[in-house]
Amino acid sequence: MSRIALVDDDRNILTSVSMTLEAEGFEVETYNDGQTALDAFTKRMPDMAVLDIKMPRMDGMDLLQRLRQKSSVPVIFLTSKDDEIDEVLGLRMGADDYVKKPFSQRLLVERIRALLRRQEVIATGEVATTEDTKVMERGSLVMDPLRHSVVWRGREVSLTVTEFLLLQALAQRPGFVKSRDQLMDIAYDDQVYVDDRTIDSHIKRLRKKMRTVDPDFSAIETL
Repeated sequence: MSRIALVDDDRNILTSVSMTLEAEGFEVETYNDGQTALDAFTKRMPDMAVLDIKMPRMDGMDLLQRLRQKSSVPVIFLTSKDDEIDEVLGLRMGADDYVKKPFSQRLLVERIRALLRRQEVIATGEVATTEDTKVMERGSLVMDPLRHSVVWRGREVSLTVTEFLLLQALAQRPGFVKSRDQLMDIAYDDQVYVDDRTIDSHIKRLRKKMRTVDPDFSAIETL
C-alpha cells in the first residue's frame, strides 16, 4: 500500500481528497502546513507528496526545495489558475507534475498512479510488456511510457505527466492533425474544464523543453 502525503492548509481539500485516496487503496497522511509535513518526513518519507503551493509557515516551494536535498520522492503541486510562474519554478526545482484547482479528484488519482508506476519501474526495473507499455520510437524520438522518459536525438528531456501524454498522442500518428478538444481529452478527464489557452500553454512549454536539447526542434506544428 503506497503512502501519500497530502499537504494543504484547506481542511476541506484534506478531508475530501484523503477520503478519495483511501477509497482507492492508498494510505494517506495529511498536514496543514509545510513545516509540520517536513518534520514528519524526516522521520518517515512518504511514497509520494501532493503539495499546495501557498501555505503558512512553509510554502510548497520551500518544502519541495528541502525535500529535493535528500529525496527523489515524486511530488505533485496543487496550484491555482493564476500560479503559472510558480508552476514553472516548481517544475525547475524538481516537481513531477501539477494539477490546477479546482480539480477533478479522479484526475489527481490518475496522475498519482502514473507517477507511482514510473517510480516502481525505476526502482525495480521490472515491467510487463504490453502495447501500452512498449517503448515507442519515432525517428529521433524515443518514449518509454512506464518510466515516463523521453529522449530526443540521444538527449533526455524531462517532462511532466501531462506533457508526456500530449507528446505521446502526437507522436503515435505522425502527420495526423489533432484538435485542441482531442488533446484536452487526452490530458484531462471529462470532469474538469480547461480552455484552449491551457492546452496552448502546455504545447508551448513542451516545445521549449525540447528546444533546450535541440535549438532547431520543429517537430510540433500548429495549424
